[in-house]
Amino acid sequence: MSQVEIRSAVANDLNVLMQIDHACQTDYVWQMDIQSGNGQAGAVFREIRLPRSVSVAYPRSVSSLADDWSRRSGILVAVVEENIAGYLRLTDRVIPQTGWITDLAVAVRYRRQGIASALVLAAQSWAAGRKNRHIIIEMSSKNNPAIQLAQKLGYEFCGYNDRYYESRDIAVFFGRPL
Repeated sequence: MSQVEIRSAVANDLNVLMQIDHACQTDYVWQMDIQSGNGQAGAVFREIRLPRSVSVAYPRSVSSLADDWSRRSGILVAVVEENIAGYLRLTDRVIPQTGWITDLAVAVRYRRQGIASALVLAAQSWAAGRKNRHIIIEMSSKNNPAIQLAQKLGYEFCGYNDRYYESRDIAVFFGRPL
């Protein structure tokens, strides 16, 4: 694999970032089961194998990237051989002392080459440099590749929000200390 350069995004990058195919392919999803009774309530997530591989649409409008440009604390871009290979959006304005990764996308031709891992590790450094103590990654419960990445990098399941996205998908959150 070629050398990956991680840098902060500039305004001229936005059009390229919005052209990235944000969908993913998966054979698994996390299914949520609500359990209640006897004065208790809870949710259990189970990894379910699908009968066939499916394409999972990105839960956010990609066009919102330009609209949200000024509302995020940072956008990191991965560059391989002068080509933008992917990006990650993050903020530290959601929970005190916590970096929050809201978006992570890698162009199809660069997937499974360590680009997403490099972006997440750079986000951890960014968050630690801003005196954050924790970092959280959010993703759709249907995005098993992102869930697997988070677990591979030592993140643990730390919560969910039902109907979090405009698509009404469930968001799952994985976090780790910095």
